[in-house]
This record gives sequence, structure tokens and C-alpha cells, in this order.
Amino acid sequence: MSIRPVKRHLEARAKLEGAGVHLRRGFGFGETDEFDPFLLFDDFRGETPGEYQAGFPWHPHRGIETITYVLKGTVDHADSLGNAGTISAGDVQWMTAGSGIIHQEMPHGDPDGGMHGFQLWANLPAAQKMTSPRYQEIHSADIPEVIEDDGTVVRVVCGDFWGKRGTVDGIAADPVYLDVSLPPLVRKRLPVETTRHAFAYIFAGSGAFQNSSEPRPVPVEAEEDVIILDPTGVRNRSLVVFDRGDEVVVEAGEEGMRFLLVSGKPLVEPVAWHGPIVMNSRAEIQEALRDLNEGTFLRG
Repeated sequence: MSIRPVKRHLEARAKLEGAGVHLRRGFGFGETDEFDPFLLFDDFRGETPGEYQAGFPWHPHRGIETITYVLKGTVDHADSLGNAGTISAGDVQWMTAGSGIIHQEMPHGDPDGGMHGFQLWANLPAAQKMTSPRYQEIHSADIPEVIEDDGTVVRVVCGDFWGKRGTVDGIAADPVYLDVSLPPLVRKRLPVETTRHAFAYIFAGSGAFQNSSEPRPVPVEAEEDVIILDPTGVRNRSLVVFDRGDEVVVEAGEEGMRFLLVSGKPLVEPVAWHGPIVMNSRAEIQEALRDLNEGTFLRG
């Protein structure tokens, strides 16, 4: 097996988005090469409604997919196609914007006022940029889990992992989206296909990832390889970008560790941005803006 070393890690940056939502951004808006096919990752959480209740009022999307995963509180959503609903703690909404959709997302806290969720944007390949919009809304009870004897729990939102397959399907980038919980001091090897780009986002506890594919020599009596861990370690709101390899090795700290592990097949296509609209060229962006101005943005 070839271990994916840590390419770099960084702290999610404080941002103000929507109508005044306080969040932390792991990456986004221009930083595409090492995350391809993913475009943006946000961690939105707060313990008082004033930090998030203004929400994300009506705004357009074209050319991408948005993945919303709620851990605490709820998110009400509605769109220009007449869809409306609520996703609650543990639920996932995978929205394919395709040719165009206008929607809003309004977070609400739990009984104690707390809210926590993530949003990931995945790019669509050029051939599917103008596909018809669609939703996949997955309730928490329908997300398969892998539970290990050592207490490790992996929720499989999308993709195949350890014999389980996530409910979300038909995604162009063929992503694997995992929510991994490790008990204190537990070490795990997690497979990641070599051809994929991969990142981890830590949102509870702390730990360390192996930062070398060459184990140190170990005594004969040792039961397993001694691995070299990233000496700086990782903690809450750390984002880790991995280099190439076919597995990630991680060890939780004394308080345990919970993180997302996300990987996808790179599209290797040009990316043109205009906020929530992502196409392959400036001409396509200009066409989208003309459509918005002329009232022809919605094609479906």
C-alpha cells in the first residue's frame, strides 16, 4: 500500500456570507487545481441565532452541484422550481444546479440555539453543465454506517467504503464523502483511490495523519509498523490536503477525533467563476449573466 502524505494543511478562514452568516471557509473561489473536482468548502456553525439566522436568501447557481450536510439545527430550503423542504440534523441535500436554479437556504438553531453544517461545491464537467436540475435529499436514517469493534464509526454519505455504499448516486465526479469518528488514540488506515484528489476536514477533537510513506525501522517484537505522523498535528477547523497514494493513515488524540474525508476524480477542465455560477469560459459566464438579466436563466 502507498500512504498519502500530507501535502499541506491550513486553518479554515473566517468569512461573512449570504445575508450575514458567520462561517469558516476551508477553500474556494480560485483555489481549484489541488481540490478538483471540488470548488468550495464551508463550515457554518454558531451557538447564537444572530450568527446565522439571516441565512442565504434567493441566489442563482449554474454549472455545479451543492452538497449540504447538517449536524445540528435545521435548514429550510426553497427554489424557483417550486421545491421546498427542511433538512435536519444528520441529513444531506445534494443539489445538481445544472442549467440553472434560483434557491434559498435558511438555517435555524436547535432548542439551545446551536447550528452546525457544511456546504461543499462540486464542479460539473462541460458535457453536463447544462443538465436539468435535480435534488437528492437523504435522511439521516438512510445514510449507511460502518461500525468497527474499536469504536470507529464511518457514515458513508456518497461512494463505496468498506462494503457500504452511500445513498447518493449518479454524481459526475464519482465522489466519496465520509464522516469519520475515531475514539481516543485509535489509529486507522482508510483507503482512497490513487487517481483521486482528497482532503480531510477536522471538526471535533484532534489527531495526526501519517506524513511519510516510509515507515521507520521497528523492533522485532513490534506488532505493527511505527508510522511517522505530521508533527504539527491537526485540530478543530483544520483542513488537510493529501498527496498521491492509495490510503490515508490517521491517529486520534486523547479526546478522539471527528472529520470529513472527501475524494473525487479530477475533471481537469478550465474553470470560470462568477460567484455561485461556475462554467468553463468567460463567454459562458457572460451568457449566464445575460440570461439572469433577461429572465431566461431557468431552462428546465
